[in-house]
Amino acid sequence: MDRLTNTIRPYAWGSTTAIPGLLGIEPTGEPQAELWMGAHPGAPSRLDRGAGETTLADVIAADPERELGAAAVAKFGPRLPFLFKVLAAGAPLSLQVHPDLEQARAGYADEQRRGIPVDAAHRNYKDPNHKPEMLCALTPFEGLCGFRPPMEAARLLAGLEVDSLKPYVDLLRAHPEEAALREMLTAVLTADRDEMAHSVAEAAAAAERLAGPYTPYATLVHHHPGDPGVIAAMLLNHVRLQPGEAMFLGAGVPHAYLDGLGVELLANSDNVLRAGLTPKHVDVPELLRIVRFEPGDPALLRPEGNGEEVYETPIDEFRLSRFTLAPGAAPRTVPSGAPQILLCTAGRPKAGELPLAPGESVFVPAGEEVELSGAGTVYRATVVL
Repeated sequence: MDRLTNTIRPYAWGSTTAIPGLLGIEPTGEPQAELWMGAHPGAPSRLDRGAGETTLADVIAADPERELGAAAVAKFGPRLPFLFKVLAAGAPLSLQVHPDLEQARAGYADEQRRGIPVDAAHRNYKDPNHKPEMLCALTPFEGLCGFRPPMEAARLLAGLEVDSLKPYVDLLRAHPEEAALREMLTAVLTADRDEMAHSVAEAAAAAERLAGPYTPYATLVHHHPGDPGVIAAMLLNHVRLQPGEAMFLGAGVPHAYLDGLGVELLANSDNVLRAGLTPKHVDVPELLRIVRFEPGDPALLRPEGNGEEVYETPIDEFRLSRFTLAPGAAPRTVPSGAPQILLCTAGRPKAGELPLAPGESVFVPAGEEVELSGAGTVYRATVVL
């Protein structure tokens, strides 16, 4: 078992206070968006086994079966298939979707064949992997997840009483649900940018005046004036998570995180198709090919089980669970057999003999058994074998 040293990513949308508050350190005044735990090449965790600091990625590459276990290597290859994060949103993230595995492989192969550099701004597929993910709230957390029923979205848009938006309201009311959503999103993203900016400004003024269910969209306009993604966002379910609740985001599900602190667990990929709320590249035809235009309630999760509380998802590359350790309670044995990362989010528990403070984490190789003791909350990221 190894204590991890992890990198904080300073993305512009990050909170300036949430991660420092978790870690018990002074804020720097700069955004601190994500604390990464894992072996992602962009910012692998670091550890020291007595011969000097190295990365978790290098440790795994040197002996994959020892670190990950033969079963995990056989199923996922010689790499850690998930990335674990603490995510602190102080401003809205981009409105986005992720491809499924077949789409990612095909898209990556096509862009490789066309010679598009992996770091090119207009590149969609950075790797041949899918990127399902889940976000579990540590504080009250707001986000957008999945499509509302079109008639509900039509009522929301109509309530703004903005004349230039009435054709979109009619689109939502005039077709079968999936066709309505597709035509509406297509129309918004392909509209004249100047005309759309005017509509967004009018919508923002109305949202400010009406407040209530319109407040999140007034906030979006504050950060992204004139962006057609503001109107597209009104097609999505507005989600409020309480601490301990989670949302799962499968392939093709449009989503955006808005505000709050949480732990995020995702397959190890960088593939993102954006729909708005961003200055970055938006490939409308490819986005429309990937999006699943299926309305419904967002997939909200609550942990189940005694001792180890599990957030059940249909994904094998990652599995999130939680241990809540009461003062004076007997130690809890963490299952072995698969690689895992343990993250403390509250209290001062111990993993084996290693004391953990909030925000600290350890990597546990496959086959190594660990006892959790003391008082606190520990999240466990592992795989399904």
